[in-house]
Amino acid sequence: MNVEIRHAPSFAVARAHLQPGEAIRAEAGAMMATSEGVAVESRATGGMIRSLKRSVLGGESFFVTSYTAPQQGGWVDCAARLPCDCTVVPVDGALNTSRGSYLCSSAGVEIDTKWGGFKSLVGGEGGFAVHATGQGEVVLACYGALDVLDLAVGESVVVDSGHMVPYGEGTQYQLRNVTGGVIQSLKSGEGFVFEFTGPGRVWTQSRNPSEFINWLTTVLPFSRE
Repeated sequence: MNVEIRHAPSFAVARAHLQPGEAIRAEAGAMMATSEGVAVESRATGGMIRSLKRSVLGGESFFVTSYTAPQQGGWVDCAARLPCDCTVVPVDGALNTSRGSYLCSSAGVEIDTKWGGFKSLVGGEGGFAVHATGQGEVVLACYGALDVLDLAVGESVVVDSGHMVPYGEGTQYQLRNVTGGVIQSLKSGEGFVFEFTGPGRVWTQSRNPSEFINWLTTVLPFSRE
């Protein structure tokens, strides 16, 4: 598929241009519009168990929707729930992404969940990461603007857990407190951070969805009842 990112960086829409008979898969509810004749089918991709893992553990939808272009070809527009930027990431093997960042992908890419270890569980990331495998392209959405960090061999970067989007397979990481101890972390208003070490690529988002939700709960009427 040929993906055109429009309206970036704040309100990005991913338009997938499809050849005749070509298909893409998208997160349920991600479709904004399609050209005439595009066939739509939603199903539990990979069976019941894999779909449950993807939904309950990975934070993605139970059903994955497929869009297939008619004989004359067509296009599909996909948009995220929050104001965002989007990026197209090639997959040739595997890619790890954070919960909620997957938007759509070419038909040759499988979306599953992968146990990220107890260090991810402690960091509030749910323990499981969304795992894209196969060959093709994945469109990822972030909250806010997107940054791409290319790490050389031995180079490290520290990323707040709420600002991480995907990271390349093979990139090493560890989870730790942002400061020297729990008390200092609480005083700083920060929690856990990921420390990534190259070689590899890390994508980050300029806004933290969890912080936005926490702020909403303090100002919405029901939060004061």
